[in-house]
Amino acid sequence: MILAVNGSPVDGRAYLDVVGLARQAPAWLNDTVSAWSTYGLALFGVLMVIGWWLARRAGAAASVTALAVPAVVAAASGIDVALKLLVREDRPCQSLRVATLEACPAAGDWSFPSNHAAIATAAAVSLMFVSRRLGAVAAVATGAMVASRVWVGAHYPHDVVAGALVGVLTVLVVMPALRGPVRALAPRLTGTRLRPLLVAP
Repeated sequence: MILAVNGSPVDGRAYLDVVGLARQAPAWLNDTVSAWSTYGLALFGVLMVIGWWLARRAGAAASVTALAVPAVVAAASGIDVALKLLVREDRPCQSLRVATLEACPAAGDWSFPSNHAAIATAAAVSLMFVSRRLGAVAAVATGAMVASRVWVGAHYPHDVVAGALVGVLTVLVVMPALRGPVRALAPRLTGTRLRPLLVAP
């Protein structure tokens, strides 16, 4: 038997309040929130592509920075998964035995921290280094994603807060550290077959 953490003493009451509101909400609202919670991360991928496309007009260094965003987001996701395996907190629907909009995952699908929150936040903050407008759009989408994960019952509030912190801290450590290498690498790459990826015709 795998020992697991019960996160309900932290903010289980707040979680139950949110899940209770969801059960009383109109079906159209719950369907919309559930769809966003499940598929909304795709929007961040689209924003990354747009960011890269626009960065090509600003030069090779901007393009390399934009191309680094998915890697930074993947790093945040990896750190988040490692923390899940370390902490091993049961999903709230398991600990509190409550009916939720999203089907309760099987035991061993750990809750802390939220990977959706880490990915969305890392994407939003990373995009700020590429385009503040895209970053602002991503930030609004991140807020909706974080809220949706609690609304559908997948996470405690502290899970999504911790996931967001993982995303923010990862980006704030990695992206500034990349500035020097990017400036050195970008001019070299423009002389290779990768030039079309970095500079607009």
